[in-house]
Amino acid sequence: MCIDGAALWRCDLPPLLRYPSVDELASRAAALVADRPRDARLRRAGVSRAGTPIWLLSIGHGARHVLVVAGPHANEPVGGATVLRLADRVLADPRLTEDADVTWNLLLCLDPDGSRRNEGWLAGPYTLGHYFRNFFRPGFLEQPEWLPDGADAAALPETRALLDVQDELRPFLQCSLHGVDVGGGFVELTRDLPGLHRRLAHTATRLGIPRELGAYDTLYWPTLGPAVYRVPPPRRGDLAAALTEAAVESTWFHPYRHGTVTAIVEAPMWGVAAVQDGTPPADRDAALRAVSRTLRRDTDLLDGVLARVRPQLSAAPDAARLLAPVDDYLLVCPGLADAWDPDTDTGSARPLPPLSSAHLAALRIAGRRLALRTAGLLHQLLRSTGHDPAAALPDLDRLIDTWCADYHDSLGARWIPVARQAEYQTRVVLSAFELAHRHTRGLARSGEPGWGTEPAVPMHGE
Repeated sequence: MCIDGAALWRCDLPPLLRYPSVDELASRAAALVADRPRDARLRRAGVSRAGTPIWLLSIGHGARHVLVVAGPHANEPVGGATVLRLADRVLADPRLTEDADVTWNLLLCLDPDGSRRNEGWLAGPYTLGHYFRNFFRPGFLEQPEWLPDGADAAALPETRALLDVQDELRPFLQCSLHGVDVGGGFVELTRDLPGLHRRLAHTATRLGIPRELGAYDTLYWPTLGPAVYRVPPPRRGDLAAALTEAAVESTWFHPYRHGTVTAIVEAPMWGVAAVQDGTPPADRDAALRAVSRTLRRDTDLLDGVLARVRPQLSAAPDAARLLAPVDDYLLVCPGLADAWDPDTDTGSARPLPPLSSAHLAALRIAGRRLALRTAGLLHQLLRSTGHDPAAALPDLDRLIDTWCADYHDSLGARWIPVARQAEYQTRVVLSAFELAHRHTRGLARSGEPGWGTEPAVPMHGE
């Protein structure tokens, strides 16, 4: 099968001016099914911890399956916009379904509870300060793609829903849709898709998306091409390794046994041109010392704020869930600062690989990201209590404004419109689909007889 360039590049959809909410995703999917009942089905794949349905939209009736997972991280809503665009694109082109003998399965939002906590900024204004003051992402142990104790011991209902769908469909391709808040676009693969880096470069150039040539998450990973990385096999590790390297057991690798290739597709919200500078740095060690020094100073400031306000945070609604990621971030920051500092030798840190200017920009962004996320969560916690006896809110406002200004003024972070983010991610998914369909062998079928023949779920009944 070969999809010609016109099919991949056609963009005749109405512009997306903002990210869709969890409820809007469900209602738009239901409307699509009502309009195309022969081609599209909607079913509940599971429910979240709060009882919110996790919806799976399926298009086509082919024997081979593609699984696209949106919303695995609560603060990365671009995937919701992308699955709506993908649904329209797939319905409009039979080469993606009938001619390819493929069914597309679009999981609308894996973490709907966490996504709802981000709805304070989803509709804009899209400024860095507004985003970080309303940011939420759960602690590591509550992120549904991770399997810290293995698949058999997965406790989160969101994780169990995804694992069940993976084992049922045995997709030849799984795409996990992620968003980079500040930086550039890149792809991580569990199996190589030769040629994807060239398609990614073409897409990024056409849409003005910077490619992240030294992504922080992939610092120690093999490179399959510019901005395309190979995810190493999972291993058991501590929290710091899980947060900084992500080479742990996960739902990315769970369907590997079925021959699945998983593509983690990262699309940036605020782009930074420096992340695509692959030239050697002028003074690597000086840059690393500056990044490490800044991260230590920021961590000390935040530790001081947390010590001042922690006694009153017990009054905050759901304080434990908001404090979990704060504690995670503050736990890993000192170790990261040591790992990046060329003058620190703890005897346990992995030696840094050769670093380009892009790597150093990514490390600078990552250190500041950890500090801003922590400050933003503390800001929310204090606001939710309705009082601030330690007078910490003005200090947090000052820190957030200063650090956001550094992103904007020093690194040149610029907002990328939602429509462009979603179109970029859509084109990368379609490129991965064509390559995976061409290179994979054997049919992946659902284990459930008659799967996909049931009528659409009536949304009002939920």
